[in-house]
Amino acid sequence: MPCLIRSATAADVPLILGFIRALATYEKLLPEVVATEESLRRTLFSAAPAAQVVIAEVDGRPAGFALYFFNYSTFLAQPGLYLEDLFVQPEFRGHGTGKALLLHLAKIANARGCGRMEWSVLDWNEPAKGFYRKLGARLLEDWRICRLTGAALTQYA
Repeated sequence: MPCLIRSATAADVPLILGFIRALATYEKLLPEVVATEESLRRTLFSAAPAAQVVIAEVDGRPAGFALYFFNYSTFLAQPGLYLEDLFVQPEFRGHGTGKALLLHLAKIANARGCGRMEWSVLDWNEPAKGFYRKLGARLLEDWRICRLTGAALTQYA
């Protein structure tokens, strides 16, 4: 199936929110989704967007998405591309859609002079871990994610 990857527009906000909810359902995290169309529109399509989104289409149908942003590596003294979310609809899995999304982002990372591209994967998600390893990604077993959110974050405001 030929896959077209395109940059998302503000008109795609309902689709993006649907993909986010579908991803959260797959990851058993749907109750944690508080994103709304308004908050996505404000944070992704303002004058200074916090992140960018690409949409994968197969035969004109939305098949998946990737949401990413740029960070910085002090060790490399180079920018990096961080993939926050990657999701492919179940009916499009196993046909190269996820690979097309990742390769598209790798091209963006290379064009921007990034020294690395990173993302996280849930411990239990063996299909995703196998897929990433097959593409040459290394799983960093000795690193853990730390996170401040909600009251723990706002208490320092």
